[in-house]
Amino acid sequence: MANLIIGCGYLGRSVARLWLEAKQEVYALTRSAGSELPAGTQPITGDVTQPQSLSKLGSQSWDTLLYAVGLDRKSGRSFREVYIDGLRNVLEKLPPGGKFLYVSSTSVYGQTTGEWVNEASDTSPLEENGKIVREAELLLHSYRPEAVILRFAGIYGPGRLLRRTSIEKGEVLVCNPDKWLNLIHREDGARAILLAQTSAQAGQIYLISDGQPVRRPDFYSFLAEQLNAPTVRFQSPPAGVPQPPHEMGNRRIENRKARQELGFEPQFANYRSGIAASLTAEVES
Repeated sequence: MANLIIGCGYLGRSVARLWLEAKQEVYALTRSAGSELPAGTQPITGDVTQPQSLSKLGSQSWDTLLYAVGLDRKSGRSFREVYIDGLRNVLEKLPPGGKFLYVSSTSVYGQTTGEWVNEASDTSPLEENGKIVREAELLLHSYRPEAVILRFAGIYGPGRLLRRTSIEKGEVLVCNPDKWLNLIHREDGARAILLAQTSAQAGQIYLISDGQPVRRPDFYSFLAEQLNAPTVRFQSPPAGVPQPPHEMGNRRIENRKARQELGFEPQFANYRSGIAASLTAEVES
């Protein structure tokens, strides 16, 4: 079974490792031949924003294609260039067939009052990046209506814990403490992708979250405890000042459909077990 990962970064590398453990062939599109890919991954050099570099994508058929491209701010490319132009470039080079799994984001939702959100909820994003992510989903289904879209909550895990540096420094966190965080541990996200590979219905959308939203003070205070850092202090954003994109929305993400149709059961059922395991993994690595 030949699987291709486009966007073999923080999440994609975990998926590659699971596929390799299952004795599946894994290829990864990478902008640099020297990129750190899991041992056994076969690199294909190319850049989604440079269509002339993607000719090798059509050189063979793929049983599964995972598209998990994120914005690398060091690349000098805009969000639209990566998410819209890059995706279109790939879609025009790929051969037909195979299962297409697309990692999207819950930023496509614009709810602001903490309500529960599922796959049938309205997608009217408030922030510009969320609008581009939704446009990319529609672009994908115009080319590949059978593609499966996985809308991920905030991914965390070893080496990626929200506001960690500020918390360790004892800095005041400027944010609305009443808002919800929706999370998924990286390893649970990778397992969800493998379940989607075998069980997702064509053309469907699934929310990938641990299903346990947490208020910001609970998450950050627990993280501070685990880091032996100072007690977390909060300050609300100044009135009348434009809010950053992450301060605009406020919602709680369900994962019922993924549980029912994919058999998804998070190993890290909530932020507490996920944070503890992430810090342990950092020490052991």
